[in-house]
Amino acid sequence: MRKLTFSIAAAALATATASLAAGHGPGGHMGPQGDVTRAEAQTKASEHFAKMDANGDGVLNQADREARRAKMIAKLDTDKDGTVSAEERAAAKAARAGKRAGGGEHAGHAGMAGKHGGKRAGGPGGHRGMAMMKMADTNGDGAISQAEFTAAALKRFDRADADKNGTVTQAERKAAHEAMRAQMQARKAAQPAN
Repeated sequence: MRKLTFSIAAAALATATASLAAGHGPGGHMGPQGDVTRAEAQTKASEHFAKMDANGDGVLNQADREARRAKMIAKLDTDKDGTVSAEERAAAKAARAGKRAGGGEHAGHAGMAGKHGGKRAGGPGGHRGMAMMKMADTNGDGAISQAEFTAAALKRFDRADADKNGTVTQAERKAAHEAMRAQMQARKAAQPAN
């Protein structure tokens, strides 16, 4: 059960930090030259947490995961027969692709999905996302509070803010992304072969 709780919270934190990485300002729009202030990052983290906290109890846990899953199934189940068919999944995938191509929802992340075979690094069950959630769960209770969620997002912001001026620029984001990629590659190389 703890792994499932972390999976939904990992998705939330990955989404929040992906917005920061893409340079989204308030309202999800690109800021000037993609710059993001710490206050904007904090606001975005709070917005993402509120979306993920389906029952409004102030923590991301199994109850939220189940509520979001039910909502997702209801949205995908266009014929309302209680199951999501292959055709319904294909239609949803095509609709998302159309939005991306037209510059709609998540257009800035379109390349990311293709690069990772349809899964964003750190998404539900992803190793990076799970590691992020373990770090965010500072009290070790298996659930992520809003304070823990926001603190984790701001910690990532602060690491990217190389000159510590309270704004992450495109250049700083790129450098932070490259450093993270190098760390991940080094860890992967250090793992024993199976």
